[in-house]
Amino acid sequence: MIINDPNDIEKRSMEIIESELKIDVPDENKAVVKRVIHCTADFDYAVNLQFSENAVKKALEALKNGCTIVTDTQMAKAGINKPAAEKLGCSVLCYMSDPDVAAAAKEHGGTRAAASMEKAASLGSNVIFAIGNAPTALLKLKELADEGRIAPKLIIGVPVGFVNITESKEAIMTTDIPYIVAKGRKGGSNVAAAIVNALMYQLTR
Repeated sequence: MIINDPNDIEKRSMEIIESELKIDVPDENKAVVKRVIHCTADFDYAVNLQFSENAVKKALEALKNGCTIVTDTQMAKAGINKPAAEKLGCSVLCYMSDPDVAAAAKEHGGTRAAASMEKAASLGSNVIFAIGNAPTALLKLKELADEGRIAPKLIIGVPVGFVNITESKEAIMTTDIPYIVAKGRKGGSNVAAAIVNALMYQLTR
């Protein structure tokens, strides 16, 4: 039977995911895990996604307080549900296209992703970082945390690729900052956005 209603499609998809999950996922993390599987059709995320203690609880508190969400790509920013963010009083920012970020990256011989994290350090502590593409963004966040220049409510570390990927994710997992990280090579901007949406939907649906 073909299902055409979008709400019914999503509901049925989640039912299938629930029925096919082969491992036990803690209840507090399950909505995030299922949303990521929903957007990727990849059940490896049931194992790959790593959560620091109370990461979801702390993220939900930040969202309730109208935090700022910073992404490392315009694609991730576009994928975050804007009506849900607006309902929570949250803004979604990406500095990657800003001329001053491009200039800073050129001046220091680094990536725009790292320069955009440097710029975001001025936003204060009520911030969630959603990194789905650039390991250099995660490495810069680790550096800023070590220097005491950032203390965000959550770092979502799910860049995809082959160079500096696992190292950058593991670096974030050594900090005291709450995190949701996809271990290994998998991830992407769509995964970063899906995690943010999964968190917001728990408060807006």
